[in-house]
Amino acid sequence: MQYQTIMLSLLEESPTLHHSLCVSRSLLPTLEHTARTLKDRHAYWISALSQEQPERTPEQIASQALEIAVQEMRDALPAESSPSDSLPEPLSLDAAMNFLRQHTPPA
Repeated sequence: MQYQTIMLSLLEESPTLHHSLCVSRSLLPTLEHTARTLKDRHAYWISALSQEQPERTPEQIASQALEIAVQEMRDALPAESSPSDSLPEPLSLDAAMNFLRQHTPPA
């Protein structure tokens, strides 16, 4: 499973955050951390869904679990502001990591 590829595409959906991480040279550490979190959430949801829906195939469960985990990660990322909004200071790596930790359900 290419969790880093998935997380990179999610980070690219938020150009301001992506640019801020690139400028601060923290894209790779953030990407590695969020990819690990996505992998952990995917495993959690596979386990939970396997117990809730034992009649489903492992492939169906894995697919549904990934959809849920990706949506959780998408929801945890800061929303992209519109161009008319005043632009905040770029996020530091610490601020981005703290934001993701606060919005990631426990494993």
